[in-house]
Amino acid sequence: MTSTSFNPIQPQQGPMQANQALVLREGQVFHGTIKQLYPDQMAEIQVGGNRLIAKLEVPLAAGDTHFFQVTRTGAETELKVVTGPMPQSMGSQQQMLQLLQSMNLPQTKEMQQVMGHFLKAQIPITREQLLQAEAWMKALPQGVAKQDALGAMQRMVELKMPFTNEVFQALVQGAKTTGMSTALQNFVSQLTNEPNISQELKTSLLTQLQTVAKPLENETGGVILARAVQTLTDQTASVANRQQALVLLKEAGILPKSATLPNWQSMPAQTAISSSQQQPGQAGQMIEQIMAAKQEESTMIVQQVRTFLQNEGLLTMEQKNQLQQMVERFTQLPQTKQTMEVFARQLHEQLLKAFSSNSNSHLFTQNEHGLTVKDQLLSLLKSDAAPPANDMLMRNLVRTSNASLQPAIQALMVEAEATVRNAVDSKAMEQALKTVIKGLGISYEAALNSKAVDVQTLAQSVKPQLLSLLHDTQVTPALRDSAEVLMARLNGMQLLSGENGHQHQLIMQVPLEFFGRQMDATLQWNGRMGKDGKVDADFARVLFYLNMESLQETVIDMQVQNRIVTITVFNDDPQLSILAEPLKQSLKGGLRDKEYKLSGIFIKPFERTNHEKAIQNSKTAPEQWNGVDFRV
Repeated sequence: MTSTSFNPIQPQQGPMQANQALVLREGQVFHGTIKQLYPDQMAEIQVGGNRLIAKLEVPLAAGDTHFFQVTRTGAETELKVVTGPMPQSMGSQQQMLQLLQSMNLPQTKEMQQVMGHFLKAQIPITREQLLQAEAWMKALPQGVAKQDALGAMQRMVELKMPFTNEVFQALVQGAKTTGMSTALQNFVSQLTNEPNISQELKTSLLTQLQTVAKPLENETGGVILARAVQTLTDQTASVANRQQALVLLKEAGILPKSATLPNWQSMPAQTAISSSQQQPGQAGQMIEQIMAAKQEESTMIVQQVRTFLQNEGLLTMEQKNQLQQMVERFTQLPQTKQTMEVFARQLHEQLLKAFSSNSNSHLFTQNEHGLTVKDQLLSLLKSDAAPPANDMLMRNLVRTSNASLQPAIQALMVEAEATVRNAVDSKAMEQALKTVIKGLGISYEAALNSKAVDVQTLAQSVKPQLLSLLHDTQVTPALRDSAEVLMARLNGMQLLSGENGHQHQLIMQVPLEFFGRQMDATLQWNGRMGKDGKVDADFARVLFYLNMESLQETVIDMQVQNRIVTITVFNDDPQLSILAEPLKQSLKGGLRDKEYKLSGIFIKPFERTNHEKAIQNSKTAPEQWNGVDFRV
């Protein structure tokens, strides 16, 4: 893939633009032309598109070209001449060799590559930086192109970043559009076999990496939970099936070990929920309040239940009406402690049935409090359930189901995965992306500055745990290397993202896996900020770099101008146009719902050089079409 628009993401280079001031530091060397001489050995010197006034150590002639070195900055910049006047007949290679000799620098191939790059870009650089850059060029990691490495060094100099190996590796790794999944897999492999770290840290990291690797596993667990509850509440189901469902929930830690078929619904009431775990809108919390209410509080309880039912977006209108009728029947009875307890148990049972039956239709839906169907079911089954810990319970439920030898549970697992697979839509993709980004801790530093941050949850993300791992001196070299590569990728996203005035760039690499299919997705967003400091949604350009199992290398270029969207898809498979045709209307409708207008969709093959075409033709072509990966 050689089209310049779709090379691995690199920020636009060239600080010597006319609108960007040239800032010099002591020790830097640059190529300049004397434009005007002034008294007291002051001179105007042109450096690329910039001009500066500086004091020269020796008198020079106007019009001459030299290599200069900064000896002092401040109110008055002082320069010394590194080489004599450069005649126009002298080639760039000769100029560079003369400069290297004058600065007593090694004339190696790597040093010439570095020097040539910075001379061409007309960017000042110090002798120490040149030596460090040469060392990096001699030891480039496997798979890193020299041009990408030079681009990373240039960005470090331009933005005055620390000229350290950590920053260099972050920029180089962060510029890649593929390989994030491989980096994660290598790290998991090394971590699994690591004998020198605490079991607690290993377990925590592996658990979090599992969250990242399977972002929709929570939804699979939610379907299993709903089906198990439906079986338990179905009095017509066989005792054997109900018993298996009960055992499954007990082994997953959702029901207590002492739960039995006769008493499993009453078990949650035995443990009071703490105030720190309470969240508005939880059905289980409401049931417990009814159970704990005094007789004179019945009117307040009735109003509370009515409000809950009215606002709960995870219930259908028919379910709400049936539950409201139950509330009305309760108000007609004598308001005693006994009738309130009976009402609470009946409401508990009906809510369990209602939420469990809605798991398919509301699989990726949240109510106004950010709760899902599985959150509500867990609140009814486990009194100390809280959304931050619910994801762990769901993943544990999936693992328990996978490990079960019972045919009914195995069938339940297959059904749950099929249900989630068939329900995947734009909401599912959005949720998966959020899960991966949060799990990796890509915004870890920014989240620390948030007042609403849950520090405990944040500390469980991959990035802070990687930091702890890298500070452990007992870690084996193999694990340290894989951890450093992964950390470099996470840091690289932040270093490559940034702003230039009103223009902003955001880069994210997201490894995704759905139902056994893996893909690396890299997002580059370029846009501007409005006067209110928020993203201007009317104008933007978004590039998606995707590497998928069936479609393989794919790039989506989306340009938004005054809320008019034009999309170009680059892919070499000739059947993609046919497969995409039925999806265009739904995309158009989805954009219309967001107040955008689709101008057009264009599907094109990549432009390749003759060398790349030869490589491509030498590869074994697939014998037949094996399906698509995801709807784009």
